[in-house]
Parts: sequence; C-alpha cells; structure tokens
Amino acid sequence: MRLRCEVEVLSQLLPSCGLRGRGRAARALLSLGRPPGGAGTGGGGGVYLMVCTARDRGGARYKVQQNVERLFTRFVEQGKATVRLREPAVDLCLSKADVSSLKTFLSALRLAHQGSDAGVLPLSTLVPAKSSEVEKPKTKMIITSRRDYPLTKSFPYSLEHLQASYCKLARIDTRMFSLRKLRRLDLSHNHIKQLPATLGDLVCLQELDLHDNHLESFSGALCCSSLQESLQLLDLSQNQLRALPLEFCQLRGLVNVKLDDNELLRLPCRIGRLRRLRFLSAARNRLPFLPSDFRSLSLENLDLFGNPFEQPNPLVPNIQLKIPLTLLECAARATVNHRIPYGCHLLPSHLCEDLEVAKTCQCGSACLSSFIQITVTMNLHHVAHTVVLVDNMGGTEAPVLCYFCSLNCYSQFLDRHLQS
Repeated sequence: MRLRCEVEVLSQLLPSCGLRGRGRAARALLSLGRPPGGAGTGGGGGVYLMVCTARDRGGARYKVQQNVERLFTRFVEQGKATVRLREPAVDLCLSKADVSSLKTFLSALRLAHQGSDAGVLPLSTLVPAKSSEVEKPKTKMIITSRRDYPLTKSFPYSLEHLQASYCKLARIDTRMFSLRKLRRLDLSHNHIKQLPATLGDLVCLQELDLHDNHLESFSGALCCSSLQESLQLLDLSQNQLRALPLEFCQLRGLVNVKLDDNELLRLPCRIGRLRRLRFLSAARNRLPFLPSDFRSLSLENLDLFGNPFEQPNPLVPNIQLKIPLTLLECAARATVNHRIPYGCHLLPSHLCEDLEVAKTCQCGSACLSSFIQITVTMNLHHVAHTVVLVDNMGGTEAPVLCYFCSLNCYSQFLDRHLQS
C-alpha cells in the first residue's frame, strides 16, 4: 500500500537536548510492505514502513510490528497525522495527504503493528520510488521557441502557468485543454487564427494572453463557458479583430482587458455589464464612437489613444423612427420597461437577441428598432480615474452614442443643449 503526502521526520530526543527547531516537510511516498523477495512468512514481523523522498529515493525503512507507539489522528480530516515510533524514536509527521487514502493507510498500519496476518493487509513490495512520485509537481512551464516545444511529451498535468510564445503555433494544442489546474495561459506571439470552444473547458483559467496573433474573431461560445466567472485578464492586442460578439459582456469576471492595435469598428453595446472591469485599453483601433452603455463603466485606467473618433453633432441626428410604432416595437418596449421575463422557450431566438440589445432613451424608456440616434461628447474622466490622452492635442473627450425613443424626448434634449 502506498500514500503520497508530505513528511517531516522529527527525533523525539530533540526536546530533551533543549532543541525545538523543526525542519521542512518534504514530498514523499510512503509504502507499507515487504522488501523484494519477502522477509519472513506469516504475521506482521516482516512488514516495514518505507519513506522515499526526492533526496532519498531508496527510502528509509522502519519496522512496524509492535513498534508504533501512538497514532495522532486529531487532524486527519485535514490530511494530517503523526506516527510515533519506538525504535528509532522518531515522529513521522504527515501532511497534505488525500483524506480517504490517509485513513486507509493508517488503518493498515495499525493492523500491521498489531501483528495481523499479512494475507489480509494491502502490502506493497518495497522498491525505490520513481522520481515522478516524489518530486514536487511542476506548476509552471515557459517555452519561448519552436525547438523547445514538446512534440512527443505531454504537458505536466499539474501546470498552473503555461507560456508558449514564439512557437509559430497555428492553432491551440488540444493537449492544453486537459490541464484543468491551469490559471494562466500565455500564447502570445504565435500565428493562431481561431479559438476553439473547448478552451472554455479550462475551468480555473484566470489570465489568457493572446496578443500578437492572427485572430479575426472571438468565439461567442467561449463567453458562455466556465470562463464567464473565472477569466479576469484577457489580452487580445495586436490581432485582426473588427468586432467582439455580444456575448463578450457575459465574461463578468473580467478586470483587465487589452484590445490595442486591432481593427475594431465598435465595442460591445452592453459593455457596461462588465461591473468588475477596472483596466481597459483599446488604443489604435478604428472606433468612430463609444456605445451608450460605456457610461456605466467604473474604471481605474482607460486608454483609447489613436482612434479616429468622429466629431459629435447633436443637431444632425440619425432618425430611425417608425410612426406609428409597430406592434412588435410596442411589445418589445413593454417587455423591457416592465422587466417581463423572456427566453428562447417563449420567443423566437432572434427576438430574444433584439431584446438583449435594446437601446435606452434619455427618459429611461427602452426602444428597439424605432429611435433617434446622435453622438454627444463625454469627458472620459466620468468613467475612469486615469485617462490616457485620446489624441495628440491633450484631449480626454470622446463621442458616445445617445438614443431617444421619440421626437418629444429629442426636442427636450435639444432645448437643454442649446441653452447650455
């Protein structure tokens, strides 16, 4: 029987010598069994406890029968226990063990100590441990060239941080999707064009760096995966993105988003739903204006430098009014204004999508396909503490879309605008 855990071997004589210092626990493999070839027959006299570590893969052996003075199991539910031996007088302090495996191992150890028939004990042959069994699991791997990329070996299952940059990858290696502990994935400076939906299987992923690739789109399916809650940093800079999907705003855990040096013509219309977003960079894109929902953001740092923002002119509206309102428009406005629940099980999917992107008038009412649209100037300091200059002239203002549900609402706005 074997148990993987961390072990600290303490001499019971230390206190009598006035010494209280403790060493450091080491990752170890504990085996309960007999040496190769068998040592004796019958009873538990030939049963040993062997502790193998990275420094001593051959292992230290301790006789078990009538040699276990006491088992300390008060913290066994935390994966901890202590085995006190008579000869030599040492304490084996176990920690970071699987609770179920630890309980089974201690039960077998107790039976061996009592001299139970070896035939009923789950014994192992005592052989040196493999290096993979006692070495600390690898949590970080950095690859910065094609020649260092592992083509024949699998990635360590324990990886939490993987960087594979400058490897000329045309797509994401499917072996990465099995790294369920991965928290940070850096695939920058490659040739990746598409992101598979299976990337969303990385349930612990917090940081995804894809800058300097060939991405032309960002999958909406990824935004509906487990990344909704886990993903905090997303770097899509230096790609070929022209737009982001509506579902992008479902990545509610995002804190830092980098979109610099793309070809973005617009930002997601519901970007204000990213309540945790604190850092947003979308410099050197092709944005003519910002969505109306941009006002709902609360940022620490904002960079929109180098975008060809158009000059706002409230007196030149884009009128899309339908008079009288269609029945569909009336029903849609009522659904949004009264917060009536809806879904694809009640309405056609295209209507649900339209309701999700309903505009909000200055009066607070909703409008769908019948509206008046203008652009107005907004000082970016209203949504961000620190603002990188929008242009070389020292400006911190940008045009933002503004909607009106009727001519009456628009005329009231003009009266206030002309009087100011």
